[in-house]
Amino acid sequence: MDKLDDVFCDVDDFCKIFIPEWEKQQLSDGSKKRQRSGRMATSEIITIIICFHMSHYRDFKNYYLGYISRFYTHAFPELLSYTRFLEVMPKTLVPLSSYFSTLKGKATGVEFIDSTSIKVCHNLRIPQHKTFDGITQRVKGTMGWFYGFKLHIISNYRGEIVAAKLTTGNVHDTKPVPELASAPCDNLYADKGYISKKLKSSLLERGVDLVTNVRKNMKAKALSLWDRAMLSRRFIIETINDQLKNISQIEHSRHRSPNGFMLNLLGGLVAYCLKENKPTLNISDLEMSSMVKA
Repeated sequence: MDKLDDVFCDVDDFCKIFIPEWEKQQLSDGSKKRQRSGRMATSEIITIIICFHMSHYRDFKNYYLGYISRFYTHAFPELLSYTRFLEVMPKTLVPLSSYFSTLKGKATGVEFIDSTSIKVCHNLRIPQHKTFDGITQRVKGTMGWFYGFKLHIISNYRGEIVAAKLTTGNVHDTKPVPELASAPCDNLYADKGYISKKLKSSLLERGVDLVTNVRKNMKAKALSLWDRAMLSRRFIIETINDQLKNISQIEHSRHRSPNGFMLNLLGGLVAYCLKENKPTLNISDLEMSSMVKA
């Protein structure tokens, strides 16, 4: 109950500031419309979405009916039926996305970048899949064929997500890097899939040094001991991707709409950001600062 209370208080504080400003920015066609609030507050709906991704439940229906509806009706006195809750969930997409933006970590000067596949359908069911028909396609990644999207993230050495971007599965890993690296990251460590002279050159013009190892058929290049040490610690971002999939549950094949997919993804990202014990490199801020300056 403490975790749910903490999440609700933080989300509610955000919604009290964000939603009035957001509503002012929405365009109107000039006709009069009733602004009737729903039974459940937006902050309550968002809280339930986030807390699902913090729970051990593997599907939202069992979580809502078997947990929230049974044990937390006192916390949510106007709790909706499961069907109605699914209908109102999409209206939280913009507030949830904006809330995630407030939770992202700050660039520390040493960042790691990687992508991970987000499968939305088992390969055997691709011909019958309709939900994302025309939106994505079947593509081949480093782990084989999949049907879905890619999540590209940049993290710092504290295990915090600094930037994130979702693309279709056929987008090359290097394409979203310029947009993602808009934060002031002095050194950006990546795997060999990010090797690109053009990308490295364009990032250097913005003060970002893209550091990778070389492929076997490439000429060896000199790397500082610090860069070699950081490349060997790229496991931190791989661990983040693993936790996003297996703990925060951003990936499953039961989506019934693109909105549902985005809500599930954002809920998982927010749940990860709110984790107390994130994967981190055992380096103090003082040590990191001195090494970067050196």
